[in-house]
Amino acid sequence: MSNVKGIAGQDLRHESAIKQVTGGADYTDDIALPEGALHAYLGLSTVAAGRIVAMDLSEVETAPGVVGVLTAKDIPGVNDISPTGRHDEPVFAEDHVEFHGQALFAVVATSRDAARKAAELAKVDYAPERHVTDVGEAVKAGYPHVTDPLTLRIGEAAKALKAAPNRIKGQVRIGGQDHMYLEGHIALALPGEDEEVVVYSSTQHPSEAQHMVAHVLGVPSNAVVVNVRRMGGGFGGKESQMNLFCAVAAMAAKRWGVAVKIRPDRDQDMIATGKRHDFLVDYDVGFDETGRILAVDGEFAARCGWSSDLSGPVTDRALFHADNAYFYPAAELRSRPMKTNTVSNTAFRGFGGPQGVVAAERMIEEIAYALGRDPLEIRKANFYGVHGDVTPYHQTVEDNIMPRIVEELEASADYQARRAAVIAHNAKGGMMRKGIALTPVKFGISFTATWYNQAGALLHVYNDGSLMLNHGGTEMGQGLNTKVAQVVADAFQVDVDKIRITKTTTEKVPNTSATAASSGSDLNGMAALDAAAQIKARLVAWAAEKWGVAADTVRFADNQVHVGDGVFAFADFIKQAYMARVHLSAAGFYKTPKIHWNRDTGQGRPFYYFAYGAAVSEVTIDTLTGEYTVERVDVLHDVGRSLNPAIDKGQVEGAFVQGMGWLTTEELWWDDEGRLRTHAPSTYKIPLASDMPKDFNVRLAEWSENAERTIKRSKAVGEPPFMLGISVFEALSMAVASVADYRECPRLDAPATPERVLMAVERLRG
Repeated sequence: MSNVKGIAGQDLRHESAIKQVTGGADYTDDIALPEGALHAYLGLSTVAAGRIVAMDLSEVETAPGVVGVLTAKDIPGVNDISPTGRHDEPVFAEDHVEFHGQALFAVVATSRDAARKAAELAKVDYAPERHVTDVGEAVKAGYPHVTDPLTLRIGEAAKALKAAPNRIKGQVRIGGQDHMYLEGHIALALPGEDEEVVVYSSTQHPSEAQHMVAHVLGVPSNAVVVNVRRMGGGFGGKESQMNLFCAVAAMAAKRWGVAVKIRPDRDQDMIATGKRHDFLVDYDVGFDETGRILAVDGEFAARCGWSSDLSGPVTDRALFHADNAYFYPAAELRSRPMKTNTVSNTAFRGFGGPQGVVAAERMIEEIAYALGRDPLEIRKANFYGVHGDVTPYHQTVEDNIMPRIVEELEASADYQARRAAVIAHNAKGGMMRKGIALTPVKFGISFTATWYNQAGALLHVYNDGSLMLNHGGTEMGQGLNTKVAQVVADAFQVDVDKIRITKTTTEKVPNTSATAASSGSDLNGMAALDAAAQIKARLVAWAAEKWGVAADTVRFADNQVHVGDGVFAFADFIKQAYMARVHLSAAGFYKTPKIHWNRDTGQGRPFYYFAYGAAVSEVTIDTLTGEYTVERVDVLHDVGRSLNPAIDKGQVEGAFVQGMGWLTTEELWWDDEGRLRTHAPSTYKIPLASDMPKDFNVRLAEWSENAERTIKRSKAVGEPPFMLGISVFEALSMAVASVADYRECPRLDAPATPERVLMAVERLRG
């Protein structure tokens, strides 16, 4: 075993952990402002849809501390921050508003408080128009799609459904979710010479923010630098949504020639920025007497909001995961990305995949109740590999370890005995009912937009033996920088404390992809490894020539470099290489191999590999109130050969709880006037410490190794375990079903709040 501290595969504390818990970690809000800095704040629309008849900002402009106001007419470049180039998302509305909370203008003042107060003084007259906030209402009203829908086909679904001996049609409503990052949106812009501007921001996608700012200012991208040291959480909410704040700060900074900072309060953050898409899924499933699925027809309508944002790829991915871990011999799956008069929904952990998986599990649940069987039996009967291994998008599942994952978890969690005990408990009657469920997840890893599957890194080895790395990923608490540092430490076989990873900046690594799609370590770790390999190759060639030894006798180990029979301390070796003018810097690059996707045909290999996992959850519900507790959760999750087991386990735990919250307590609600009413922690309920499972057991599948050549044969961990929270949702369903002796599927909608649980209980009791 290596004596080198902190290399890949070892447990290592998050590099910012101590700073974060002691308050020493620097975020964008901690940057000391230059003298004369100003503050911006947004003015938002107060109707859900309508024409702007008049906008009087005179009282805003003359309010105490106000320096000026920015509106659409003040934009020097293009009034558009659409991340997909559809040109449907202006920075500021011009003559029409599409949702309650749309940005109309920005106040710039000497203090944040002054700007915030002044923004309330605007007088705007509207000619209100019809608005729709619900996805089902949008479908009925014939609202348009915000982007092109997708259809996936395999086999002849209509024919197979007609021939199936059993058939069930149903509908499930799946709620949205607010990101609830601890650190909200924020941007600080510093004007430079000529066209230049530097923006510090809490964004997952610095390159996109750079390009959006450049477009809005009407300057080339090389005039804009975007820097990110770390974020206080992101979860997808800072992938595209930060564009607005970066653009406003940059415009104001260039307009007044001083630094400008914008930081909305939590209410405005939640009102003005996108959420997880909520879905309305109609399904039609055919199956035989054994529970084997023969055909599926599914329509996935999503509340996308007023503009396209990332709704196209999000709704695409929902279809990609509508099979979850199950083989459909015949299927037709259609997306309906519906326009609504709500904030434009955006990326969120899983990126549409969780909604697809919920639909798959609902169909399994329907079949199980119809046949009077344990849902786990139905799951096993339909796993990939039992009857087929080709997905609805025509990718073959080659790395299937789901049966082993489920078998091990079923045994270690004592599922069968506990299920029997739950059924026996419920048979006694009474108001407290129990439920238990084991649900799997198979999650594809890669951006479905193939060009995003690339990354760069810049590595320097200084002549004292210390190393500095810059890569295109962003650190948002997930431990990316720690893992990538471990990769570099492993490559040179030096202690990880010799590696320093600097802030993400567009002036060092250009054209980066968002840190999203669970690809941060996969992409940036490989780019960093490529840079390290280039430098090592130069060092090996130089050492072999200098000491007259074979290249294969030059080895890096234990903070030393072995050259033939000689041994040098790493720092001494590097010093000699520097004196010999060996180039000690490299730009690394990586692009994911094998992947390809043809959206027009709905066929290809969009994913490099799959990550697998399973969870068993046991719950107790109070049938008089609908309240419930999560008694025990057991998780077995596949991360391949882990880069850092401690961090990966933490990611699994956090993802599970966040997924559980999405499906149980987190509810978004718009009133009849189109106003989001759950716009603060006081009205939007994320899981608390008291909501945690009483007994929470998480294990990594230590035997797993990625079959593909990923970084150290690891697998992505950010998104896949999020869907394991579905086991809580399914367990609640079983507990509800017990009041009618499991004769029918309760068809709970998500989130399964206590109110919904109670209504489902009362409905089944008749």
